[in-house]
Amino acid sequence: RFGPRQIRAESAMVRRYNASTGAAPFDSLQVADIGETLRLPALPPHPCSSKLSLLLPSPLPPNAVEGGDHTITYPILQAVAEKHGPLGLVHVDAHTDTGDRALGEKIYHGTPFRRCVEEGLLDCSRVVQIGIRGSSYDPDPYKYCRDQGFRVVPAEECWRRSLVPLMGEVRKQMGDKPVYISFDIDGLDPAYAPGTGTPEIAGLTPAQALEIIRGCKGLNIVGCDLVEVAPMYDVSGNTALLGANLLFEMLCVLPRVKTM
Repeated sequence: RFGPRQIRAESAMVRRYNASTGAAPFDSLQVADIGETLRLPALPPHPCSSKLSLLLPSPLPPNAVEGGDHTITYPILQAVAEKHGPLGLVHVDAHTDTGDRALGEKIYHGTPFRRCVEEGLLDCSRVVQIGIRGSSYDPDPYKYCRDQGFRVVPAEECWRRSLVPLMGEVRKQMGDKPVYISFDIDGLDPAYAPGTGTPEIAGLTPAQALEIIRGCKGLNIVGCDLVEVAPMYDVSGNTALLGANLLFEMLCVLPRVKTM
């Protein structure tokens, strides 16, 4: 719950222009910080059980959401899919987040994409999950994803290499239909991003994270998020600083962003 405010604080170090790509998001788009999303009294007891369209402006522009718990992606995709139909998904994470339930609960940060599949929010032939790794309760932890048609790219396939070729394949897979980007900060190695609740060793590097996001340039991106930043686990503030920069990079690849 403290992730958004810490990312906001660290974003003071982010300037207007992307010196590497020439992107000028703040010259190209109207960008506004609409603040924290709160659980409103009129909503059901679970803060993520109602469609975020109740809180987002209409008509729905591309939104960059920061968090916080990855559960938030579920109601966001409900709202975005209501406008655009089933979505392609570029999902960077250490975990697939396709579990069924935990402690009897069907909605938590390890289940959002299974719930999205069940509701038809995703175009499963256009879902790619990058950086997946770690131990598992299941001997075949990626079976559900592959059965749905997801492309799963384990972290081992990313070690010691550029991800530019991979993103060329991803762009072909996504085509010109609507795409959503969901980036869990634990997709990165905890050496770079220790401030997260479920760290896994041997993850992606910040340079690979930039290759993934910049590799989405030209896609029909209709929204994005950066989640699972937990500042209490990182006294340095580096995780939130990294998160702020990755959100800036996402703004830089949104449609209609001009280059200088």
